[in-house]
Amino acid sequence: MTYKPALIFLTFLAQAFFSLVLIIITIWGSLALYYQLSESRLITYAVIALWVVIALVAFSTIWFSDLQHYRKPAFIGFVIVFAALLIWWQTIKPSLNRDWAPEVSQTVTAEYNDDMVRLDHIRDFDWRTEQDYTINWKSADYDLSKIQSVDLFLSYWSSPAIAHTLVSFGFEDGRHVVFSAEIRKKRGQAFSEIGGFFKDFELAMIAAEESDIVYLRTNVRGERVYRYHVDIAPEQARQLFRLYTDTGNRLSKEAGFYNTLTANCTTVVFDMARILDPSIALDYRVLLSGYLPEYMFEKQLIVTAEDNTQSMRLNADISEQAKGSREGYSQRIRTMAMPLPQAAE
Repeated sequence: MTYKPALIFLTFLAQAFFSLVLIIITIWGSLALYYQLSESRLITYAVIALWVVIALVAFSTIWFSDLQHYRKPAFIGFVIVFAALLIWWQTIKPSLNRDWAPEVSQTVTAEYNDDMVRLDHIRDFDWRTEQDYTINWKSADYDLSKIQSVDLFLSYWSSPAIAHTLVSFGFEDGRHVVFSAEIRKKRGQAFSEIGGFFKDFELAMIAAEESDIVYLRTNVRGERVYRYHVDIAPEQARQLFRLYTDTGNRLSKEAGFYNTLTANCTTVVFDMARILDPSIALDYRVLLSGYLPEYMFEKQLIVTAEDNTQSMRLNADISEQAKGSREGYSQRIRTMAMPLPQAAE
Protein backbone atom coordinates (compact mmCIF):
# COMPACT_ATOMS: atom_id res chain seq x y z
CA MET A 1 0.00 0.00 0.00
CA THR A 2 2.87 2.40 0.67
CA TYR A 3 3.87 2.19 -3.01
CA LYS A 4 0.44 3.12 -4.38
CA PRO A 5 0.81 6.95 -4.19
CA ALA A 6 4.20 6.74 -5.88
CA LEU A 7 2.78 4.48 -8.60
CA ILE A 8 -0.13 6.85 -9.18
CA PHE A 9 2.27 9.79 -9.46
CA LEU A 10 4.57 7.96 -11.89
CA THR A 11 1.55 6.94 -13.98
CA PHE A 12 0.43 10.55 -14.09
CA LEU A 13 3.90 11.69 -15.18
CA ALA A 14 3.94 9.10 -17.95
CA GLN A 15 0.49 10.16 -19.11
CA ALA A 16 1.49 13.82 -19.06
CA PHE A 17 4.71 13.10 -20.99
CA PHE A 18 3.01 11.11 -23.73
CA SER A 19 0.23 13.69 -23.91
CA LEU A 20 2.75 16.50 -24.37
CA VAL A 21 4.58 14.59 -27.12
CA LEU A 22 1.25 13.90 -28.80
CA ILE A 23 0.24 17.56 -28.65
CA ILE A 24 3.57 18.74 -30.08
CA ILE A 25 3.40 16.23 -32.95
CA THR A 26 -0.21 17.18 -33.66
CA ILE A 27 0.57 20.89 -33.79
CA TRP A 28 3.62 20.29 -36.00
CA GLY A 29 1.61 18.10 -38.37
CA SER A 30 -1.25 20.59 -38.55
CA LEU A 31 1.08 23.47 -39.42
CA ALA A 32 2.98 21.36 -41.96
CA LEU A 33 -0.30 20.51 -43.68
CA TYR A 34 -1.51 24.10 -43.49
CA TYR A 35 1.56 25.56 -45.18
CA GLN A 36 2.08 22.82 -47.77
CA LEU A 37 -1.40 21.70 -48.84
CA SER A 38 -2.14 24.98 -50.57
CA GLU A 39 -4.00 23.79 -53.67
CA SER A 40 -7.39 24.09 -51.96
CA ARG A 41 -8.08 25.62 -48.56
CA LEU A 42 -11.17 23.42 -48.16
CA ILE A 43 -9.18 20.24 -48.76
CA THR A 44 -6.40 21.52 -46.49
CA TYR A 45 -8.79 22.18 -43.58
CA ALA A 46 -10.49 18.81 -44.09
CA VAL A 47 -7.16 16.94 -43.97
CA ILE A 48 -6.07 18.90 -40.89
CA ALA A 49 -9.40 18.14 -39.19
CA LEU A 50 -8.99 14.42 -39.91
CA TRP A 51 -5.42 14.51 -38.54
CA VAL A 52 -6.57 16.25 -35.36
CA VAL A 53 -9.41 13.77 -34.85
CA ILE A 54 -6.98 10.84 -35.10
CA ALA A 55 -4.73 12.56 -32.54
CA LEU A 56 -7.67 13.29 -30.22
CA VAL A 57 -8.73 9.65 -30.24
CA ALA A 58 -5.24 8.59 -29.20
CA PHE A 59 -5.10 11.39 -26.62
CA SER A 60 -8.44 10.31 -25.09
CA THR A 61 -7.25 6.76 -24.52
CA ILE A 62 -4.44 8.09 -22.32
CA TRP A 63 -6.71 9.76 -19.78
CA PHE A 64 -10.04 7.91 -19.85
CA SER A 65 -9.87 4.50 -18.19
CA ASP A 66 -12.96 3.18 -19.99
CA LEU A 67 -11.14 3.74 -23.31
CA GLN A 68 -7.93 1.96 -22.33
CA HIS A 69 -8.77 -1.14 -24.35
CA TYR A 70 -8.74 1.09 -27.48
CA ARG A 71 -5.33 2.53 -26.64
CA LYS A 72 -3.19 0.09 -28.63
CA PRO A 73 -5.13 0.31 -31.93
CA ALA A 74 -5.53 4.08 -31.51
CA PHE A 75 -1.79 4.60 -31.12
CA ILE A 76 -0.93 2.17 -33.91
CA GLY A 77 -3.23 4.14 -36.19
CA PHE A 78 -1.71 7.45 -35.07
CA VAL A 79 1.86 6.20 -35.60
CA ILE A 80 1.00 4.93 -39.09
CA VAL A 81 -0.55 8.25 -40.09
CA PHE A 82 2.36 10.19 -38.57
CA ALA A 83 4.86 8.01 -40.44
CA ALA A 84 2.99 8.70 -43.68
CA LEU A 85 3.09 12.40 -42.85
CA LEU A 86 6.86 12.28 -42.32
CA ILE A 87 7.38 10.42 -45.60
CA TRP A 88 5.28 13.03 -47.42
CA TRP A 89 7.25 15.81 -45.70
CA GLN A 90 10.54 14.39 -46.97
CA THR A 91 9.22 14.50 -50.54
CA ILE A 92 8.85 18.29 -50.39
CA LYS A 93 11.93 19.72 -52.08
CA PRO A 94 13.03 23.30 -52.77
CA SER A 95 12.80 24.57 -56.32
CA LEU A 96 14.55 27.07 -58.56
CA ASN A 97 11.53 27.37 -60.83
CA ARG A 98 8.48 29.09 -59.41
CA ASP A 99 6.49 32.20 -60.21
CA TRP A 100 8.77 34.38 -58.09
CA ALA A 101 8.01 37.86 -56.80
CA PRO A 102 9.81 40.38 -59.06
CA GLU A 103 12.28 41.53 -56.37
CA VAL A 104 13.64 37.98 -55.96
CA SER A 105 13.11 36.72 -59.50
CA GLN A 106 16.88 36.74 -59.97
CA THR A 107 19.69 35.96 -57.54
CA VAL A 108 23.31 37.04 -57.60
CA THR A 109 26.01 35.00 -59.31
CA ALA A 110 29.74 35.72 -59.49
CA GLU A 111 32.61 34.90 -61.80
CA TYR A 112 36.17 35.40 -60.53
CA ASN A 113 39.49 36.18 -62.17
CA ASP A 114 41.91 36.49 -59.24
CA ASP A 115 40.72 39.56 -57.29
CA MET A 116 38.48 40.74 -60.12
CA VAL A 117 34.88 39.59 -59.91
CA ARG A 118 31.91 40.12 -62.15
CA LEU A 119 28.55 40.10 -60.39
CA ASP A 120 25.43 39.35 -62.41
CA HIS A 121 21.85 40.05 -61.32
CA ILE A 122 22.55 43.03 -59.05
CA ARG A 123 19.22 44.56 -58.03
CA ASP A 124 18.82 48.28 -58.62
CA PHE A 125 15.06 48.88 -58.36
CA ASP A 126 13.59 52.36 -58.10
CA TRP A 127 11.12 51.94 -55.24
CA ARG A 128 8.23 54.41 -54.95
CA THR A 129 6.02 52.12 -52.85
CA GLU A 130 6.23 48.39 -52.12
CA GLN A 131 3.79 47.84 -55.01
CA ASP A 132 5.05 50.57 -57.34
CA TYR A 133 8.64 50.28 -58.56
CA THR A 134 10.79 50.22 -61.66
CA ILE A 135 12.56 46.90 -62.22
CA ASN A 136 16.27 47.02 -63.05
CA TRP A 137 18.80 44.20 -62.87
CA LYS A 138 22.40 44.86 -63.87
CA SER A 139 25.93 43.48 -63.89
CA ALA A 140 29.11 45.11 -62.59
CA ASP A 141 32.82 44.39 -62.13
CA TYR A 142 34.60 44.83 -58.79
CA ASP A 143 38.22 44.65 -57.69
CA LEU A 144 38.35 43.00 -54.27
CA SER A 145 41.75 44.56 -53.61
CA LYS A 146 39.94 47.92 -53.64
CA ILE A 147 37.49 47.12 -50.84
CA GLN A 148 37.70 50.07 -48.48
CA SER A 149 34.99 49.36 -45.91
CA VAL A 150 32.48 46.81 -44.67
CA ASP A 151 29.27 48.04 -43.06
CA LEU A 152 26.65 46.04 -41.21
CA PHE A 153 23.06 47.29 -41.55
CA LEU A 154 20.36 46.15 -39.15
CA SER A 155 16.74 46.86 -39.99
CA TYR A 156 14.02 46.62 -37.33
CA TRP A 157 10.30 46.45 -38.06
CA SER A 158 8.72 45.10 -34.87
CA SER A 159 10.56 43.35 -32.03
CA PRO A 160 13.85 44.82 -30.75
CA ALA A 161 15.20 41.26 -30.64
CA ILE A 162 14.77 40.63 -34.35
CA ALA A 163 16.42 42.55 -37.17
CA HIS A 164 17.20 41.84 -40.78
CA THR A 165 20.92 41.97 -41.37
CA LEU A 166 22.62 43.22 -44.52
CA VAL A 167 26.33 43.57 -45.26
CA SER A 168 27.61 46.35 -47.54
CA PHE A 169 31.05 46.46 -49.16
CA GLY A 170 32.43 49.88 -50.04
CA PHE A 171 35.06 50.35 -52.77
CA GLU A 172 37.65 53.05 -53.40
CA ASP A 173 35.67 54.40 -56.36
CA GLY A 174 32.72 55.19 -54.07
CA ARG A 175 30.52 52.28 -55.11
CA HIS A 176 28.81 49.99 -52.62
CA VAL A 177 27.24 46.58 -53.05
CA VAL A 178 25.00 45.00 -50.42
CA PHE A 179 24.48 41.29 -49.81
CA SER A 180 21.33 40.04 -48.13
CA ALA A 181 20.11 36.50 -47.47
CA GLU A 182 16.35 36.76 -48.01
CA ILE A 183 13.24 34.67 -48.39
CA ARG A 184 12.44 33.95 -52.02
CA LYS A 185 8.73 34.72 -52.07
CA LYS A 186 6.39 33.58 -54.77
CA ARG A 187 4.36 36.25 -56.54
CA GLY A 188 1.73 37.62 -54.15
CA GLN A 189 3.08 35.66 -51.17
CA ALA A 190 3.47 37.35 -47.78
CA PHE A 191 6.22 36.62 -45.27
CA SER A 192 5.37 34.48 -42.25
CA GLU A 193 7.77 33.70 -39.41
CA ILE A 194 5.86 30.48 -38.71
CA GLY A 195 5.80 29.54 -42.39
CA GLY A 196 9.57 29.91 -42.34
CA PHE A 197 9.73 26.76 -40.19
CA PHE A 198 7.63 24.74 -42.65
CA LYS A 199 9.35 24.94 -46.03
CA ASP A 200 7.13 27.82 -47.13
CA PHE A 201 9.98 29.80 -48.71
CA GLU A 202 13.18 29.16 -50.57
CA LEU A 203 16.37 31.01 -49.59
CA ALA A 204 17.88 33.61 -51.93
CA MET A 205 21.13 35.56 -51.90
CA ILE A 206 20.47 39.05 -53.19
CA ALA A 207 23.11 41.60 -54.19
CA ALA A 208 21.83 45.15 -54.54
CA GLU A 209 22.64 48.82 -54.51
CA GLU A 210 22.21 50.56 -51.15
CA SER A 211 19.79 52.93 -52.90
CA ASP A 212 17.61 49.90 -53.54
CA ILE A 213 17.76 47.41 -50.68
CA VAL A 214 18.51 49.79 -47.78
CA TYR A 215 16.39 52.64 -49.23
CA LEU A 216 13.45 50.23 -49.44
CA ARG A 217 13.64 49.73 -45.68
CA THR A 218 14.34 53.28 -44.57
CA ASN A 219 12.22 55.31 -46.99
CA VAL A 220 9.49 52.98 -48.26
CA ARG A 221 8.73 50.58 -45.40
CA GLY A 222 9.65 53.06 -42.68
CA GLU A 223 11.78 50.57 -40.76
CA ARG A 224 14.39 51.68 -38.26
CA VAL A 225 17.80 51.06 -39.78
CA TYR A 226 21.23 51.27 -38.16
CA ARG A 227 24.65 51.21 -39.83
CA TYR A 228 27.79 49.94 -38.10
CA HIS A 229 31.37 50.03 -39.40
CA VAL A 230 32.91 46.59 -39.05
CA ASP A 231 36.52 46.39 -37.90
CA ILE A 232 37.87 44.08 -40.55
CA ALA A 233 41.22 43.59 -42.27
CA PRO A 234 41.40 43.71 -46.10
CA GLU A 235 42.02 39.97 -46.41
CA GLN A 236 39.09 39.21 -44.13
CA ALA A 237 36.91 41.55 -46.22
CA ARG A 238 37.82 39.67 -49.39
CA GLN A 239 37.14 36.36 -47.66
CA LEU A 240 33.74 37.60 -46.51
CA PHE A 241 32.87 38.86 -50.00
CA ARG A 242 33.74 35.46 -51.44
CA LEU A 243 31.61 33.77 -48.78
CA TYR A 244 28.57 35.71 -49.97
CA THR A 245 29.24 35.10 -53.64
CA ASP A 246 29.96 31.41 -53.10
CA THR A 247 26.60 31.14 -51.33
CA GLY A 248 24.95 33.03 -54.19
CA ASN A 249 26.49 30.74 -56.81
CA ARG A 250 25.42 27.66 -54.87
CA LEU A 251 21.84 28.84 -54.36
CA SER A 252 21.56 29.73 -58.06
CA LYS A 253 22.16 26.06 -58.90
CA GLU A 254 20.95 24.17 -55.83
CA ALA A 255 17.78 25.47 -54.27
CA GLY A 256 17.54 25.55 -50.49
CA PHE A 257 14.76 26.27 -48.06
CA TYR A 258 14.72 29.34 -45.85
CA ASN A 259 14.35 28.42 -42.19
CA THR A 260 13.37 30.99 -39.57
CA LEU A 261 15.88 29.49 -37.14
CA THR A 262 18.64 27.70 -39.03
CA ALA A 263 18.92 29.17 -42.55
CA ASN A 264 18.37 32.90 -42.61
CA CYS A 265 20.19 36.24 -42.66
CA THR A 266 21.48 35.66 -39.11
CA THR A 267 23.15 32.38 -40.07
CA VAL A 268 25.29 34.26 -42.57
CA VAL A 269 26.13 36.88 -39.95
CA PHE A 270 27.49 34.15 -37.70
CA ASP A 271 29.68 33.05 -40.61
CA MET A 272 30.88 36.66 -40.82
CA ALA A 273 31.65 36.69 -37.09
CA ARG A 274 33.66 33.49 -37.48
CA ILE A 275 35.76 35.12 -40.20
CA LEU A 276 36.44 38.08 -37.92
CA ASP A 277 37.24 35.84 -34.96
CA PRO A 278 37.54 32.05 -35.60
CA SER A 279 37.35 31.35 -31.87
CA ILE A 280 34.06 33.18 -31.46
CA ALA A 281 31.35 31.17 -29.69
CA LEU A 282 27.71 30.98 -30.68
CA ASP A 283 25.83 33.54 -28.61
CA TYR A 284 22.12 34.23 -28.22
CA ARG A 285 22.76 37.74 -29.53
CA VAL A 286 23.84 36.22 -32.84
CA LEU A 287 20.61 34.23 -33.08
CA LEU A 288 18.54 37.19 -31.84
CA SER A 289 20.15 39.49 -34.36
CA GLY A 290 18.51 42.62 -32.96
CA TYR A 291 21.04 42.43 -30.13
CA LEU A 292 23.98 41.73 -32.42
CA PRO A 293 25.51 45.24 -32.11
CA GLU A 294 25.96 44.80 -28.35
CA TYR A 295 27.73 41.52 -28.94
CA MET A 296 30.01 42.95 -31.63
CA PHE A 297 30.72 45.99 -29.43
CA GLU A 298 31.71 43.65 -26.60
CA LYS A 299 34.03 41.74 -28.96
CA GLN A 300 35.45 45.03 -30.34
CA LEU A 301 34.34 44.17 -33.86
CA ILE A 302 32.65 47.53 -34.47
CA VAL A 303 34.53 50.75 -35.20
CA THR A 304 33.11 53.35 -32.82
CA ALA A 305 34.31 56.21 -30.69
CA GLU A 306 31.51 55.60 -28.19
CA ASP A 307 32.17 53.95 -24.85
CA ASN A 308 28.71 52.41 -24.38
CA THR A 309 26.20 50.62 -26.58
CA GLN A 310 23.42 53.17 -26.09
CA SER A 311 25.52 55.97 -27.58
CA MET A 312 26.76 53.60 -30.26
CA ARG A 313 23.20 52.86 -31.37
CA LEU A 314 22.27 56.54 -31.44
CA ASN A 315 25.27 57.25 -33.62
CA ALA A 316 24.40 54.33 -35.93
CA ASP A 317 20.76 55.33 -36.57
CA ILE A 318 20.52 56.53 -40.20
CA SER A 319 16.78 57.29 -40.22
CA GLU A 320 17.17 61.06 -40.53
CA GLN A 321 20.03 61.00 -43.04
CA ALA A 322 18.11 58.54 -45.20
CA LYS A 323 15.28 60.98 -45.93
CA GLY A 324 15.23 62.19 -49.49
CA SER A 325 15.65 60.72 -52.95
CA ARG A 326 17.75 57.79 -54.13
CA GLU A 327 20.29 60.15 -55.64
CA GLY A 328 23.31 60.46 -53.39
CA TYR A 329 21.75 58.00 -50.93
CA SER A 330 24.97 56.17 -49.95
CA GLN A 331 26.78 59.43 -49.27
CA ARG A 332 23.84 60.90 -47.37
CA ILE A 333 23.45 58.01 -44.92
CA ARG A 334 27.13 58.40 -44.06
CA THR A 335 26.94 62.03 -43.03
CA MET A 336 27.41 62.84 -39.35
CA ALA A 337 29.14 59.48 -38.94
CA MET A 338 32.70 58.93 -37.84
CA PRO A 339 35.32 58.72 -40.61
CA LEU A 340 36.12 55.27 -41.86
CA PRO A 341 39.53 53.90 -40.91
CA GLN A 342 42.05 53.64 -43.72
CA ALA A 343 42.36 50.13 -45.12
CA ALA A 344 45.61 48.45 -44.23
CA GLU A 345 48.13 48.08 -47.00
